Parts: sequence; structure tokens; C-alpha cells
Amino acid sequence: MKRVDCLVGARVLVLGLGESGYSAAVLLRRLGAHVVVNDQKPRDAVPLEKVADLERRGISVVLGSHPDDIVHAGVDWVVKNPGIPYTAPPVKQALALGIPVITEIELAYWVSEAPIIGITGSNGKTTTTTLVGHILRVEGRDVIVAGNIGRALCAAAVETRPNQLLVAELSSFQLLGTRTFRPWIGAVLNVYPAHLDYHGTFADYQRAKGRLFANQTHADHAVVNADCPASAELADGVRATVWAFSRRVPVDRGVFLRGDAAVFRGDGPEEVLFRIGDIALPGAHNVENVLAAALIARLAGASPAAIREAVRAFRGVEHRLEFVRELGGVRFYNDSKATNPEATKRALDAFEAPIVWIAGGLDRGLSFDSLIPSLKARVKAVVAYGQTAEQILETARRAGVDHRIRVETVEEAVPTAYAFAAPGDVVLLSPACASWDQFASYEERGRMFKAAVHRLIRG
Repeated sequence: MKRVDCLVGARVLVLGLGESGYSAAVLLRRLGAHVVVNDQKPRDAVPLEKVADLERRGISVVLGSHPDDIVHAGVDWVVKNPGIPYTAPPVKQALALGIPVITEIELAYWVSEAPIIGITGSNGKTTTTTLVGHILRVEGRDVIVAGNIGRALCAAAVETRPNQLLVAELSSFQLLGTRTFRPWIGAVLNVYPAHLDYHGTFADYQRAKGRLFANQTHADHAVVNADCPASAELADGVRATVWAFSRRVPVDRGVFLRGDAAVFRGDGPEEVLFRIGDIALPGAHNVENVLAAALIARLAGASPAAIREAVRAFRGVEHRLEFVRELGGVRFYNDSKATNPEATKRALDAFEAPIVWIAGGLDRGLSFDSLIPSLKARVKAVVAYGQTAEQILETARRAGVDHRIRVETVEEAVPTAYAFAAPGDVVLLSPACASWDQFASYEERGRMFKAAVHRLIRG
């Protein structure tokens, strides 16, 4: 373990009783810290079994508000939920007092015995992270996949052994709270405008993604997307060996397409890792995700044969262009993880068939204008809900989509969309927005959509 001695006897405030906060608190107590967990939600709005477990471990839990004195000069560390903004009063108080504020992935780095492969990006993180884990398992490696993809990274990291690999999906929120975090392999898949309500500016958001490379050394690998300028720019000045992937141009070091072949170029002879026809996932963006995953896995030691076998077998992940059902010749897809317009553009462009598009959600002040070309080319009807419904419908009007309707819920949107669809069409939930206006998570939103689809009766 790298630096946990500083936690023995330390007084640590954990802000937020989500999965990351709970796991961080348990780990900190295990490492000998005195821990207080604070969440502004009232007691009846948090998992009481977690509260009871923390209290049994000797951890104080303060609920219902952020008391003015929760942060004071006696606090040595603050570990915050990634979603809590730096403008929140207790975070501002900690920073004003010079108290280090970190997220739980920093703790994960301190305790992990396994090398960490860190993957971030505006879009494609979950698919790429899952596929990297799949390829490495086909190769025979002992792999743990965690982080923003599900299980808290620190909960997984504390169980690791040196012969394992820890593959982590990482968000900009998590990376912003790092100080020494250093992945063996770090990959920034792409950087597009997202989460600007949190970060303030696109430059700040890009810098948060770049934290992935900040502490790497010459012994490490930094992977960027040659087709995305905001990703490629992050390679400037890094100490790690830089690799790139591209659908469009050859790269000096990395993976690129030559005809239908994905070619790996490194220090030795060129290798063909897979062919486009091996990819089972729809959409050009998934070609990009598979190129990235193949490069990352190759750097981690996977053979071309293992990469090819894994790519052929991989069918994607839940909530990311997930095929749900075909009814009356209409295919339904769940892309609930598309929480920004760029992700939705990729989903719309993945299909040749006419699309009935279901969209809407939390209003973060983003423009949907980038979707207009895709709406003109592919979308026959739009069903919108949530805070952004009117903006989405207005965008569809300007794109020339004739059929536009507002509904209140995703459950109402499904039969409405089906009524607009004809045999051969696609009904696509790809919200282009975060879920938090009506749902606890994009997973809840996606599962509600799927349940509504399965309730449909052929008309």
C-alpha cells in the first residue's frame, strides 16, 4: 500500500452517503482513521442498513444537513462524493482551511496492489471498459472491473493482489479529486461538451479529464483519440509513452484502420488485431470504442488472437444501444446512458432505418443543435419528456421532423412512440440528457423503458 500511514489516527470527513461514500468510509475506518460521514439527505431518504453498518463500525453519521461546524481545523482530510460540486459550502470551507479534498479513487490508488488501467471520456467509457475486461479475461488474466461502471473503486482496490489488473471507468468528477492517482495505462477516449454545469467551462472539463495523465511516468502508457482534438491535445507534455487510436488516419504508435483491418503499430512488426466484420455492435462510434479497447488490452499484454475472439463475442452492455425487443417488425433499443447530445448523435447515426426518437431529461443548459443533421437524415418522429422536452421538440421542428409530441414520462413515451413506428423502424430511447429530473440514475430510466417495452402488445 502506497501511503496509508497518513490515515492512521487521521480525522476524515466523508461527504455523501452514496456507494462511493459508504465504501470510502468503510475503508478509511479499516485503515485506522476516525471517520464522520455527512449527507444532507434526511434519515428516511438514505439506505438505513448502510447507516447501521457504519455506526456498528464506530463511524459517526450526520444526516439532514451540512452543519456549519462539520468542517473545522481539526479535520485532516475530506473525501467527497464525486457529484458534490466544489461550490458546496462544506467543500469551500475545507479548501479555505487548506484541508485536502479528494475522491475515493485517490484512496483506491493508495491501497491497490494491482496495476490500474484507467479509462475516461465523454462517451464510450462503459462499453470500452467492459470490453477491455472481457478481452483480458479471454487472455487468461485475473481482472477486476470497477469504478464509475458500478462497484466503488476503493472497495475493489482493497481486495486486489499484485498478479491482478484493476480496470476502472473514471468520470471527470472523480478525476478532479485526485492528487497522486497514477494509472499504469490511462485512456481518454474523447472529450466533448458535457457536465459544464459542474465544471463551468469546457477548458476546465478538459483539464479534469487530463488529470488521468498528470502523475504518470515513463513506465506508463497514455492513450488518446487521434480523431478527437480535445483528447489528442491532452498528450502534450505527458511523461508516459503516448499511444493513439484512429478510425480515420494512420498513427505512429497505436491502432488504426487500414481498409477493414485494425492494425496495431508499436516497436515490432505491425499486427492485425481484428477486422470490422468481427464487431457485433452497431454504429461507427462502436468501431472507435473497440479500437480503443483493443489498444488498451494489447498494451496490457493481450494477444491478437484473444482480442479477435473477445471482439467477436462481445454484445455490448446494458443501457448502451441495448437491443430490447422486436414487436411487429419494430426494433426497440435502450440507450439510456446517452446523457449528452454527442452520445445521442452517435446513437442516431448508428442506424440506417427510420427512427422514432424518445428523449429528454435534466436541463443542463446544453444545446441540441448538433443533432439537427442526424434528425434530418434519420428521424421520422420525436417523443420528448422531462425538463428539456420543449427544447428538444423545438430542435426537431427546426430539423423538419413532422411528428413531434410531448409526454410526461418514459412509460407514456413508449406506446406513443410505437404508434408512430412502422415495420422496419427503430424506436430509440437516447435521452441526450442526464436522468436526475425524474430518476435516481440512468439505469433506473433504462429499466423503466425496457419494462414499458415488454408490456407492449402488438397492435
